[in-house]
Amino acid sequence: MKRKHDNGFPARDAIVAFIRANPGKIGTREIAREFGLKNADRAELKRILRELADDGAIAKRGRKIHETALLPPTVIADITGRDTDGELLATPTEWDTEENGPAPKIRIHVPRRLQPGTAAGVGDRALLRIEKADDGEGAPYRGRIIKIIDQARTRLLGIFRKLPGGGGLLVPVDKKQAGRELNIAPTDTGGAEDGDLVSVDLVRSRGYGLASGKVKERLGSLSSEKAISLIAIHAHEIPQAFSPSALREAEAAEPATLKGREDWRELPLVTIDPPDAKDHDDAVHAAPDPDPNNKGGYIVHVAIADVAFYVRSGAALDRDALTRGNSVYFPDRVVPMLPERISNDLCSLVPGEARGALAVRLVIGPDGRKRSHSFHRVLMRSAAKLHYAQAQAAIDGRPDDLTGPLLEPILKPLYTAYALVKLARDERDPLDLDLPERKILLKPDGTVDRVIVPERLDAHRLIEEFMILANVAAAEMLEKKALPLIYRVHDEPTQEKVHNLQEFLKTLDLPFAKTGALRPSLFNRVLGQVRGEDYEPLVNEVVLRSQAQAEYSAENYGHFGLNLRRYAHFTSPIRRYADLIVHRALIRALGLGEGALPDTETLETLSEVAAQISVTERRAMKAERETADRLIAHFLADRIGATFQGRISGVTRAGLFVKLSDTGADGLIPIRTLGTEYYNYDETRHALVGSRSGAMHRLGDVVDVRLVEAAPVAGALRFELLSEGQVIPRGRKRDGAKASTRASKSHPGRSPRDKVRKPHKGKSGKAKPGKSKKGKSWKR
Repeated sequence: MKRKHDNGFPARDAIVAFIRANPGKIGTREIAREFGLKNADRAELKRILRELADDGAIAKRGRKIHETALLPPTVIADITGRDTDGELLATPTEWDTEENGPAPKIRIHVPRRLQPGTAAGVGDRALLRIEKADDGEGAPYRGRIIKIIDQARTRLLGIFRKLPGGGGLLVPVDKKQAGRELNIAPTDTGGAEDGDLVSVDLVRSRGYGLASGKVKERLGSLSSEKAISLIAIHAHEIPQAFSPSALREAEAAEPATLKGREDWRELPLVTIDPPDAKDHDDAVHAAPDPDPNNKGGYIVHVAIADVAFYVRSGAALDRDALTRGNSVYFPDRVVPMLPERISNDLCSLVPGEARGALAVRLVIGPDGRKRSHSFHRVLMRSAAKLHYAQAQAAIDGRPDDLTGPLLEPILKPLYTAYALVKLARDERDPLDLDLPERKILLKPDGTVDRVIVPERLDAHRLIEEFMILANVAAAEMLEKKALPLIYRVHDEPTQEKVHNLQEFLKTLDLPFAKTGALRPSLFNRVLGQVRGEDYEPLVNEVVLRSQAQAEYSAENYGHFGLNLRRYAHFTSPIRRYADLIVHRALIRALGLGEGALPDTETLETLSEVAAQISVTERRAMKAERETADRLIAHFLADRIGATFQGRISGVTRAGLFVKLSDTGADGLIPIRTLGTEYYNYDETRHALVGSRSGAMHRLGDVVDVRLVEAAPVAGALRFELLSEGQVIPRGRKRDGAKASTRASKSHPGRSPRDKVRKPHKGKSGKAKPGKSKKGKSWKR
């Protein structure tokens, strides 16, 4: 029965339920038909839909309406204001408006008796426990504050610009603050020089003129590119300094001994890492299984640094590690989760030194499947420290002085065991996207030398598959022992995203017939069909964008990308707090001694930890990406006017984003500069289409561009398009040819009457810098 109010209009929750049941298919006309509304009722229906959109319950794409994505039970949110009743309203901190529409609002319930640390105000960031509101009115969620994560900010980060008469201006580095300069009085400069990166306290904000600020800290000069990573560190409030008590605990720590451990020092485990790795927290070994019942099988040992032995729950080291959540890796520095005494010394599995480890023994059958596993707390001694290319070269017949003696007894058994594991991996058929990652190499002075795409070797895959096996074993063991843990989860794509992908693939004449349960193999079949085609990168990118983002959760819903029912992170406790929780849980479950997970850790408390470290992980990813953007913009700043080849990496109503082929740098081509006609945004085809010519600029197209502006502080590049679009009828594949080069048809020859969509402008009248739409991570 369709529930209606007394005035004959459908209830809000009934409308949302109808939209939910028909993802990607519902517009105003369908809603009116479903609830028997007449033409005279359309205005009232549109008002109700507008209110639902304002509350974040629904979102509109083109002419279709869909329900916004559901939020998890525990979420970190920003308190943005109050409703008409004076109650606080919040929106989730991590929310993709381009994918999911407006962020849903959460009405915060404030109890009469506040718990310590839960008094919140507008501008604060808080950890909330939420649930769907059942009244069908106002905000779609209600929540209560678990704890305040961050107070409202009154400090800004920016570049100090000295004024001739004394004092200066602060130019904020945050793109959202673009054009909002602060006045710095001569007595408030703190000795800052022109071009310094500074932290400024907001003194007052007047109703007219510039707001005023006072320099709190000089962070460095932008003449050095090492200050570039400082921008991201301070902008995202990534902690750099450890507390004195944490440093004292680290310095007082003693090396692990045989007490309470098995002696694995004679087992020739080896570490295989990138050549510039700072920490070495995993080691591997493989040998044929002597068990006659497993003929042709192997035993694989994976030993992981025993971080839980040094970092005890609730101690200062633990508190600092949880605040960080993970290590953050920049081209010029690492911001570690743990002090160097722990990460680079006591827990680094360096050759020839006895080190404590938590290890798993994996029995692999001749079919590559894991037959059994067992966990052990051990004392080990690494036999060698290798890097990926070094190990691969030895297997390929080019051993060096170090790998030569290791080839027969250690490396060949590892690769044979990997060949078996790969059989099971191929049968499992996880999502197989081909998205090469670039790496920025620096000169000794910290400036950019070049950008490379490291070759993907079997050595990389070997370590990756052994780590996945160990992670699965950890999750299975803890489930068997009925202990709470933090899972690494990756949800399957939403129905709406699958529908959007289907519509896109139709434009390329690619079938995507979903029958039965959604599996990664369905996407792999599509990827296989385009392998070697000119539009292969395009399809890989669109398939990636259809995926959910991996995260941490105390509740298991599997890992779609890896096609695994249960999965946890066990293999990197030096740099990920989730792994440390799993180590402690294993110690508790198996009675392995000190450093166990306390009995006070429950599903509810681990849910809060999972939500917090999911946010810190995304914070790190964003900071790393922004720093790479700034470094490349700095690298290209003296090449204004140069031409480059690239590929369209994002299409929005504001214009085209282009990723350069040689450096991977992203830049914007504003829509107003595309030519002499009006361009329409075609969401289904991921394209901008000329209204008169039908010329199309589409995601994945190879284009030539000219660099017209570089802003190193913001990490922004602006390009001019030098290539014509292609005219492609709907339903026909592109011919794959590179777009032809042309002279730009931008401003000079434009008639004043030409219709051009303008980008959004801020209060200053300057165009807001854009940001490329990135694919979402589903990494292991």
